[in-house]
Amino acid sequence: MPPLFFDPRYRAFWLALFASQFGRWLQNTAFGWLVLEATGSPERLGFVLMLRFLPAFAFTLPGGALADRFPRARLLLVLEAALAGLSLGLALALASGGVGFGGLVAYALAYGSLAALEVPARQAYNVELAGSARVGQAVALASLSFNLARMLAPALAGGLINGLGAAAPFFLQAAFFLPLVLYLARAPAAGGAGGSRLGYRALLRGFAYVRRTPLVAGTLLLVASVATLGINFQTLVPAYARLVLGLDAGGYGLLMSALGVGAMAGAVANLLSPRVHPRWMLYGAAGLGLSEVLLAGFPSVATAALLLAVAGAAMVLTLVSANATVQTLTPDGLRGRVAAIYALVLMGSGPPGMYLTGLAFALFAGRAPAVLGIGVLAAVLLLWRRPWPRVLTPV
Repeated sequence: MPPLFFDPRYRAFWLALFASQFGRWLQNTAFGWLVLEATGSPERLGFVLMLRFLPAFAFTLPGGALADRFPRARLLLVLEAALAGLSLGLALALASGGVGFGGLVAYALAYGSLAALEVPARQAYNVELAGSARVGQAVALASLSFNLARMLAPALAGGLINGLGAAAPFFLQAAFFLPLVLYLARAPAAGGAGGSRLGYRALLRGFAYVRRTPLVAGTLLLVASVATLGINFQTLVPAYARLVLGLDAGGYGLLMSALGVGAMAGAVANLLSPRVHPRWMLYGAAGLGLSEVLLAGFPSVATAALLLAVAGAAMVLTLVSANATVQTLTPDGLRGRVAAIYALVLMGSGPPGMYLTGLAFALFAGRAPAVLGIGVLAAVLLLWRRPWPRVLTPV
């Protein structure tokens, strides 16, 4: 583990963050399966998941401005508690008799709205806690937390659905949010620019910084391409598992865990170097596109698990390198707003990407992953000629 992990204050945050990420992945896995079971349609699955990410367009940028204006720990405390309460409400509704399609749509929109506000605050607080000299370590450790949860939670979610019903993963998610809520309640109320006003001019400063920093702009273009076409696994995996391989919830959970194992491997690989490597995002995106092309050509459970593991590693290599590049180049006074722009690109590409992935399965069935993978490879080729330094150092 990098030296940052042995900082007691950061380690306490990381452990609480991991618990919340584990809960998120229980919820992510269960919600995709719940929608597919309720509708029986991959296109409607893509539509509902698109709605979950749609609020990113309205709330991510204000969330970044809030993170630069108010103490980030306090802002996160409110948002994490709200997310836990929302999932607890869905769990209670499911346990008491089920939720209709309209209820699933409402949950997707509400959860997406809170998540859009939360992401830039969490990313900015993670770097604030670590310090600017340890940005690479902070981003890599946050990715490790996220992907360790991605690896472990989906199989448990599938088992919970089969054994205890659809409500169980959502009850457990709410419980797993408690450690982070308790940590944030006790954390010092530091951070935030304080004097920064909330308004469109404050938001525009983040865009102006991106525009005058070519490496940040190029990174965001690559992230937009990958997020739209290559990493919509919440739609791709359940559709592929059920419609191509004919698997049940347990088999779907195992494929999601295979994706998580690969993502975990990618996160560990990023920990091996404390430096930031912008070119790694290009290599990762190319590997992601190629693995999806191959997924369409070899429709078996074992091969799908292997290729999804490769895709998971490539995805993490791309996104960790991209996030670390943006965070390293951004001054702290703009960190929340630039993190919000990054999150907006990543999450805002989700709605069209989720729907396009579902539509691709409706049109091309088992060949859909190849169509999406070719799109990712085309984006990599178009961006390859931009200047991508080998290594960045903190400023």
